[in-house]
Amino acid sequence: MFPAIDNTRVLRMLALMAARGKSVAFARIRAEVVRLVALIPEGRFTTYGSIAVHMNVIARHVATVLSRLTPEESATLPWHRVVAANARISPNMPAESSRKQRRLLKAEGLRIDKEGYIQDADAHFHNMGVRRNIRWSEEP
Repeated sequence: MFPAIDNTRVLRMLALMAARGKSVAFARIRAEVVRLVALIPEGRFTTYGSIAVHMNVIARHVATVLSRLTPEESATLPWHRVVAANARISPNMPAESSRKQRRLLKAEGLRIDKEGYIQDADAHFHNMGVRRNIRWSEEP
């Protein structure tokens, strides 16, 4: 359903952001969020916080990256598989995006109640892994 993310495109984006004087650290964080979201299997979900802990950043960084996806990235990246704490569709998201996220998650077999909570969440949760000791402001 979603094609693989092209690493060449990610590297070009990093170079472009650096050339424009943008934060290289945030560009690296953005590229890693995109990479990790692309790895979430169909029918599974994770949280902003789970990705953030794995990356050693705050959940707001993850949410910011996903809220600023380009139309092309939104069409190719399974952003809908990332939800807020407690396995809930974010109440802070625009209503149109929330409805789209609900529809896409349901199409993958997840059940969601009226308040936006994913039912039987433990059976569908995708663990991103342990915290990594990364300093985003340093060169890799």
